[in-house]
Amino acid sequence: MKVPGPIGVFDSGYGGLTVLKEFVKRLPTYDYLYLGDNARAPYGTRSFDTVYNYTLECVRHLFDRGCALVILACNTASAKALRSIQQNDLPKMDATKRVLGVIRPTTEIVGRYTKSGHIGILGTMGTVNSGSYPIEIKKFSPGVSVAQHACPMWVPLVENNEWNQPGADYFVEKDIHKLLATDPLIDTIVLGCTHYPLLMEKIRQYVPRDTQILSQGPIVAASLEDYLQRHKEIAVYCSENGTRQFLTTDDPVTFDRHAAIFFEDGVQSEHLAL
Repeated sequence: MKVPGPIGVFDSGYGGLTVLKEFVKRLPTYDYLYLGDNARAPYGTRSFDTVYNYTLECVRHLFDRGCALVILACNTASAKALRSIQQNDLPKMDATKRVLGVIRPTTEIVGRYTKSGHIGILGTMGTVNSGSYPIEIKKFSPGVSVAQHACPMWVPLVENNEWNQPGADYFVEKDIHKLLATDPLIDTIVLGCTHYPLLMEKIRQYVPRDTQILSQGPIVAASLEDYLQRHKEIAVYCSENGTRQFLTTDDPVTFDRHAAIFFEDGVQSEHLAL
């Protein structure tokens, strides 16, 4: 008989902590095990095969640590690795376990927010090149127009704790203007990377006042709550002691210092050698 274990939350670095923070707010009784692959971040510029292999390796480790459910709190991993893991790897590893991503919950509801029918996506190069957002949005909101723009400097700004410095304004303003120049009718922007919420204040400075900016954390947390209510066969193997554990493939001291910016609570991580 399987023993209940924590819900696994995976990200290439720190961004997934913005999602984990919302999980804890909405579902505080569950145990969570966060794994940041900081030593190999960022994922956004890496090939499909590399992202897939790195993500699968981390998912396997979370399964080995007792997670029956793993959330890929990384848009690039969700875009480049999730489908292959769900369809090809899970049946071989353990068909009773589940791996979910952050793109589908977002695309299911984003159409409700736009009045103009024009949506903008800001993401990493990997997420934008995958085409995942336009493909998924068309499934749920066929009449909506979707424009995308890649922001290659945003993740390094956040990962290097430069997100709140004046130099970040140059890149944020430039990328926002490029997106809006592609489609001036955009009235809803999806932050298609879990690092980007830290740049929210700067983003708001460069978009029209009535533009809606969607951060994924609350959306994915609501989706997780709904999933656990509908899938009791998975929820029963998600333990509820209110614990949070953190793993990083890089230096734990550095991780803990940066993680506090994203998670806002004190973080004590362990090093994981992969």
